Amino acid sequence: MNHRRTELLAAGAATVTVILWASAFVSIRSAGAAYSPGALALGRLLSGALALGVICLIRREGLPPRSAWRGIAVSGVLWFGFYMVVLNWGEQQVDAGTAALVVNIGPLLIALLGARLLGDAMPPRLLAGMAVSFAGAVTVGLSMSDDGGASVLGVILCLLAAIAYAGGVVAQKPALGSATPLQVTTFGCFTGALVCLPFAGQLVSEAADAPASATLNMVYLGVFPTALAFTTWAYALARTTASRMGATTYAVPALVVLMSWLALGEVPGLLTLAGGTLCLAGVAVSRSRARRTAPVPVTAPEPEPQPESASDPA
Repeated sequence: MNHRRTELLAAGAATVTVILWASAFVSIRSAGAAYSPGALALGRLLSGALALGVICLIRREGLPPRSAWRGIAVSGVLWFGFYMVVLNWGEQQVDAGTAALVVNIGPLLIALLGARLLGDAMPPRLLAGMAVSFAGAVTVGLSMSDDGGASVLGVILCLLAAIAYAGGVVAQKPALGSATPLQVTTFGCFTGALVCLPFAGQLVSEAADAPASATLNMVYLGVFPTALAFTTWAYALARTTASRMGATTYAVPALVVLMSWLALGEVPGLLTLAGGTLCLAGVAVSRSRARRTAPVPVTAPEPEPQPESASDPA
């Protein structure tokens, strides 16, 4: 019963993460019109660090153990810092469809690195689900791409973001063996904010001229898709493999399409809807488990009667 409850809690945490990360794409579009990539990343991380720091003080979490610092530092530099800056920059160079298509190489890289460095298993259902989801991501990306909207620089930046994302996830997994999800997320966010401090001047100058809606979107990005979603991600990651968690994020493109439809009035085409459906179907396959067949009981053969010998008593 406890194992089943843990699985349900981890699945719920992963669902919260995916929904909030999908909402981030809508907020980035609004905030990115007023803030440069580095300033937006720093403002988002500072907002997230403030929220996480307050929660840690209330819960008296304390410092992570020494054994977790290496993974926290690597994930903080790669995922919280470098990833957010280059993704913001890349999305200014290419259309949303191309960005989503290239960044979705990340879960594949997580699976390969997880198998190589963490010893993650690669069951057939996981591989099949990832293949279906990636096909859906390609479909969504192609259907949303503008003709001639991609630049070489933008594609390279999105590819770097995918690599940083994969490296950050794989580095974070061992840290969760000795530190709590809240500790890993909080100090990873602190590390990312330190990496982005060179953009402090841009943030201050741009905040003075930015509309309130853009600033509120930046704060939202820090509190919800960063502070909350990265914590629920770490909670779920501590209870499953990096490969399986990476496959879960393939639901993001489908949710982005739905949220853009509801929030921005961007009506998706049939090809986009088909791609989103494939993404969700692939996630369902990758998260499923093969049915266990009940073992057939094997009865021991009855001993054969032994012939009576001459020495046996009559």
